Amino acid sequence: MSYQAQIEDALNGHTADYCDIRLEESDSTRLTYRGRTLDDINMTSVKGGAVRACVNGSWGFASFNDIADLKSRVKDATDQARSLASGNKDEPTMLAEIEPHVDIVKPVIVKDPREISLQEKINLADHYNDIVWTQSGIVSSDIIYGDNSRKVAFGNSDGTYVKQEVIHVICRISAQARDGSDVQQAGFSIGALGDYGVFEDLDDQVKQAAKRAVGLLKAEPLTGGQRTVILDPVLAGVFVHEAFGHLSEADNVYENDKLKELMYMGRKFGGKHLNFTDGAAQPGMRGSYKYDDEGTPAALTPLVRDGILVGRLHSRETAAKTDEAPTGNARAISYRFPPIVRMTNTFIENGEATFEDLLEGVEDGVYVKNWYGGMTQHEMFTFSSGEAYMIRNGQVQEAVRPVMLSGNLFETLENVDAVANDRGFNQGGGCGKGGQMPLPVGTGSPHIRIRNCLISGA
Repeated sequence: MSYQAQIEDALNGHTADYCDIRLEESDSTRLTYRGRTLDDINMTSVKGGAVRACVNGSWGFASFNDIADLKSRVKDATDQARSLASGNKDEPTMLAEIEPHVDIVKPVIVKDPREISLQEKINLADHYNDIVWTQSGIVSSDIIYGDNSRKVAFGNSDGTYVKQEVIHVICRISAQARDGSDVQQAGFSIGALGDYGVFEDLDDQVKQAAKRAVGLLKAEPLTGGQRTVILDPVLAGVFVHEAFGHLSEADNVYENDKLKELMYMGRKFGGKHLNFTDGAAQPGMRGSYKYDDEGTPAALTPLVRDGILVGRLHSRETAAKTDEAPTGNARAISYRFPPIVRMTNTFIENGEATFEDLLEGVEDGVYVKNWYGGMTQHEMFTFSSGEAYMIRNGQVQEAVRPVMLSGNLFETLENVDAVANDRGFNQGGGCGKGGQMPLPVGTGSPHIRIRNCLISGA
């Protein structure tokens, strides 16, 4: 029996207000290098499913590996939801209406990683590791390569049935150099949707990363304080994802009174050059898909336009509870989890300035590139750059030690005084929320300039 027939049969006669089923197959390969050696090879094939049921606004969830008896799984989830709803029988089930879709979505494939042998992948990773170690002064290296194929069949009690497949490739390469107790590192992360080619022809990038790691041992650290900083598209993309994107996820907002006060529609964040967007309808990105894990079509959602908050990200439930339109942002990392509101591809739209315009007039600033991570707590953020260079009299000059950028998001957005017209995207990251990580996402931005940004040594 086909997945569609199994799902339709299992949903027939269900007693919940709403019910949906996801059936999933996934295959993945992961190579991990620590130092000079290949530390781990992990190849997995997984098959399973999940059922959600909602009764009087309460959800039941059942996850399983054996998909033979879906009707009993539907009953399990429904019984769980009914038990949770026993104390709130007057609570309605609120889900934004979505037109039912029946569709089969083929994967985006440029160069299929499934057609590349494991030995070829190992040989190429070995080659990159050898390049790292040809640089004098390197004491350690880290390489992670991964690819994953995920096939999902989804059906719900509203009549939707969609089957779609996505293929991801991701790689992280870093080098560490040491001088006594001083350790410095440099590296990069890349990823692609359905394209093994992103892992090929990286010799120059690997050489430069190893060279930067050694060079940072001689680079001077910066004294902390407020300076004008220019963020490259990679770091600015991470900034809008971490510092702003999570605040745009509607479940975070309506469950938190403080965020309701901070993230109200119509709030002004900065100048007319600030325009933020999220959406899985951005083609060819790792955060892209045609339907989310509730069967809602992907969209491009304006979050900020001309400096004003105009939108946020939704599941069907959060859209109904806030009386806003669903955006197709309900995502689950696998069948083991229920879908929750997540970002997809989050980016800053192009401005009108050039990179040279941003440099003009900066007498003593810092150009920061790449990233090593960070943290946010509501409107407060801290990010570590991967590279930093002095700006003097409008010119990018010598490398300095990487720095941390920190501050209040809303004050910082007011200080973004210029946005360039050279938007780029990075697909080498993953997002974590609610125990589900790393979820494939894309981030993007042009260069942006921030006045009076607080920096400190990383």
